[in-house]
Amino acid sequence: MNPSSPPLFSGCATALITPFKDGKVDFPAFERILQHQLSADVNALVVTGTTGESSTLTDREKHDLYTCAVRAVRASGKKIPVIAGTGSNNTARAIELSRMAESTGCDGLLVVTPYYNKASQEGLISHFTSIANAVSIPVILYHVPARTGCIMTTETCHKLSEHPRIAGFKDATGNIGFTARVSAACRASLPLYSGNDDMVTPIMALGGLGVISVASNIFPELMVRLCRLWESGDHAAADQIQKSLLPLCDALFCEVNPIPVKYAMACLGYCQNEVRLPLSPASDVVRERVSRCLASLRSVQT
Repeated sequence: MNPSSPPLFSGCATALITPFKDGKVDFPAFERILQHQLSADVNALVVTGTTGESSTLTDREKHDLYTCAVRAVRASGKKIPVIAGTGSNNTARAIELSRMAESTGCDGLLVVTPYYNKASQEGLISHFTSIANAVSIPVILYHVPARTGCIMTTETCHKLSEHPRIAGFKDATGNIGFTARVSAACRASLPLYSGNDDMVTPIMALGGLGVISVASNIFPELMVRLCRLWESGDHAAADQIQKSLLPLCDALFCEVNPIPVKYAMACLGYCQNEVRLPLSPASDVVRERVSRCLASLRSVQT
């Protein structure tokens, strides 16, 4: 691995929800969620990513969420990174958000590919390079073409892996063949993370270092255990947890993320079941499906 760009983390990073109450960010609820994650010994926290409804947050809200997360980690005495989602389809805007996140003490950035206007491969290289050049903290590339409509090639990944501050790749393609090709092309120069909760062990089998997880909002202990078991070489036990999580993984994406996970967290008492438009609260069908999974996995934990 390029010594100038070590991985930010290995294991489980939680892509945190942003709790709302009466239209505003519910910071007391966010602090409860942070404490739940810290007590579960997660390996990193991702704030204002897709699951955090970043596209609906104001700059002040993002600043305060970063500050709250950084403060909570420092107060806990744990040495885990706070990673800020700062992607945009406007490169100058992404740079502005990335610098703001760095100024609050965030340890790294998660930067999604441009959406709507998209970009050529040359444009993607220039976009990510410009962001990485503008900050002094590591950048994880985030590839989720189902949401952005923008596709990165393995050649682009390899080129970007040469940058000293590009220190990871969140693969949410759901295409294990693509993951294998990126792993082969970049080897150890671009740490890989699963962006899909149902593909953690397959991606770790290809050399991935862990997961940036939605499901770990709800059951962080299970996802932490899965990653640790895999890292320790107990692949059979890790696979068993992966299989037990599959119904929940399906339920959490049966409607647009984070609608189902926000409902699940509300069921567990961490927040209100409130999302911001254009998202709408979970339908009755989703509520029933998520509730069944919660009941089933509680029995697995006990």
